Amino acid sequence: MAGEESAGDGALARLLARRILIDGPLSVGAFMAEALGHPRFGYYMRRDPFGSGGDFTTAPEISQMFGELVGLWCVDSWARLGGPGPFHLVELGPGRGTLMADALRAAAVLPLFRDNATVHLVETSPAMRERQRQTLQPILGDAIQWHDRLEDVLDGPTILIANEFFDALPIRQVQKTNHGWFERLVDLEPDSSDSDPRFRFVLEAFGSSGSRLVPDALRDAPEGSVVEVSPASQAVARTIGARLAAAPGAALAIDYGHADGPAVGDTLQALRRHAFAPVLEAPGEADLTAHVDFAAIAAAAKQGGAQCFGPVEQGEWLTRLGIRQRAAALAAKARHDQARDIGGALDRLIDPAQMGRLFKLVALATPGAFTDAPPAGF
Repeated sequence: MAGEESAGDGALARLLARRILIDGPLSVGAFMAEALGHPRFGYYMRRDPFGSGGDFTTAPEISQMFGELVGLWCVDSWARLGGPGPFHLVELGPGRGTLMADALRAAAVLPLFRDNATVHLVETSPAMRERQRQTLQPILGDAIQWHDRLEDVLDGPTILIANEFFDALPIRQVQKTNHGWFERLVDLEPDSSDSDPRFRFVLEAFGSSGSRLVPDALRDAPEGSVVEVSPASQAVARTIGARLAAAPGAALAIDYGHADGPAVGDTLQALRRHAFAPVLEAPGEADLTAHVDFAAIAAAAKQGGAQCFGPVEQGEWLTRLGIRQRAAALAAKARHDQARDIGGALDRLIDPAQMGRLFKLVALATPGAFTDAPPAGF
């Protein structure tokens, strides 16, 4: 329609600027939610951000080995749950569908798993849904169900995967000053306008409700400290926990973050064309993420009723599941240049200096489901 604003010309920045002028500064979480998920201008709503032509690369795009081992983990977990007949195979934020495709191929080792699985993809982006359809339709035909929320998936036995899902959920930030803790907000620069907006971080005025977000263990952190909390992530984890408490199931969350409980640090970052970018610049044009607090995810899932295992570092988990042996088998059948690429992908996935240590996994399960031994890799 003539006169409509189009994505990519700063439309979202102007929209957010007008909102700030009317309602006041936004929380970091509100800014992040709009930058990533605005129905028209959000980063994920209108593009495929993955791979060499996008802004970042995830583990499933690095090597088929990653998705294959996740698939075998799902098969093993389902079998150890007693193979409870028909079940939901759910992925949160399934990217291009690459992980699910590789997982289903590996799951062919147990045809009964494939025969009983109904695939559910929790995805809000129309652009990504179409990309997932292209990837998975040759495997599943039309037997794919998409949902905006996990709550929309019918109750029942569930195996769930969440790879680099939690890091993109909105966070709130609270900063320590000499007067106490105050929530960080996003405001306009003083000399900026809604027609040519530039954004800055500010602190909420006295009486900030953000002080209630600070975990007790961090309340005495030094002045200048920043604490990040993700109520959205905790809500999803509680929902997963409640689902697993109500019916047999297991879930695997894979992401980057810290494992030792609440921590101090500003980890909010923007990625554009495989490089870091200013966080507040050009909302909707860059990916925004923050480190995941695995202890908070596990605690929320336990509140929902699930049993938790881990976290464990990605390199250790993949090694326990046999990624070195899988790489050797693939390399043995490959050309020299392909074998070199396989070795490079292996290093990238498990090397502590690359993804092996920063990325971690936590497993969630129906209480008592893994009494003989923890889930594979844990």
